[in-house]
Amino acid sequence: WQSAGLQNRMLGVRIPPGLPLPAPSTTPGENVFLASMLKRILEAPQRFYRFYGDVRAELKKVTWPGKKEVYGTTVVVVLTVLFFGAYLFVVDLVLKNGVEWIMRVLGGLLS
Repeated sequence: WQSAGLQNRMLGVRIPPGLPLPAPSTTPGENVFLASMLKRILEAPQRFYRFYGDVRAELKKVTWPGKKEVYGTTVVVVLTVLFFGAYLFVVDLVLKNGVEWIMRVLGGLLS
C-alpha cells in the first residue's frame, strides 16, 4: 500500500531549524511597557464606567420607531419574504423540470 500524498523518502526534503528564542532582557523600555500595561489594567474599571455612561447618553439621543412604524415595516418584511419564497420556489421547479427533461433526452440518445 502506498499513499498518493507527499512522501519524505530520500527526496532531499529538509526541515528548517526552529526560530531562536529571544534572549531575556531587562532593558528600561521593557519596564516602561510593563508599567503602562499595569496602568491600563488598573484604569479598566474607570474606562468601563465612562464607556457605559457614553452608551447611555447616546441611547437617549436615539429616536425609536413608534408602534405603527414597527408594524408597517414588519408587514413589508413578511410580504417580501413570502414573495421571494414563492419566486424561488417557481424558479427551482422550472430548473428541476428542465434538468429532468435534459436528462431524459440525453438518456434516450445515449442508450
